[in-house]
Amino acid sequence: MNPQTIVTLDLEGVLVPEIWIAFAEKTGIPELRRTTRDEPDYDVLMQGRLAILDQHGLKLADIQQVIGTLSPLEGAKAFLDELRSITQVIILSDTFAEFAQPLMRQLAWPTIFCHQLETAADGRIVNYRLRQPNQKQKSVAALQSLNYRVLAAGDSFNDTTMLGQADAGFFFHAPPAIQAQFPQFPAFDDYNHLLAALKAAL
Repeated sequence: MNPQTIVTLDLEGVLVPEIWIAFAEKTGIPELRRTTRDEPDYDVLMQGRLAILDQHGLKLADIQQVIGTLSPLEGAKAFLDELRSITQVIILSDTFAEFAQPLMRQLAWPTIFCHQLETAADGRIVNYRLRQPNQKQKSVAALQSLNYRVLAAGDSFNDTTMLGQADAGFFFHAPPAIQAQFPQFPAFDDYNHLLAALKAAL
């Protein structure tokens, strides 16, 4: 175990399926397929999602029902187990605590920093509360202020400030268009290759 290093990982697209895409497929609402891979402005993305949910009368329980059918991506659990055996790992995600719990259980309860939803008495999602703006980059900076060396991996626009802040940053499962905009980050699509890169950077 390397006590001087922490690896920070994005969640959706890296370890588990994209929750909103799965929900879009279940509901047949294509507009809900948009993710942080498509929209760099997270508030624009979330306000659009909340408007669509309200328009269709969909509630938190409807999304949680779909999340309950999801499993980690193939190989994700083994990758995470191996990584956690050699260094500390924190998941930095722009998902919500109300979404994450079933997936964290399947991944053996890694530490996750994420956001929270605000719901009405009838279960409608009326707003969301960020842990803080740009929490991924700020979390990495905070860990570095504690004299940790931080390695990071993610797949979307909202991961790029985290990757840039980290001592070493890597793309995993990132779309080619995002890779092309940020060529400074090595890109991988195989857990074994990412694990080898992280080990080499430790």
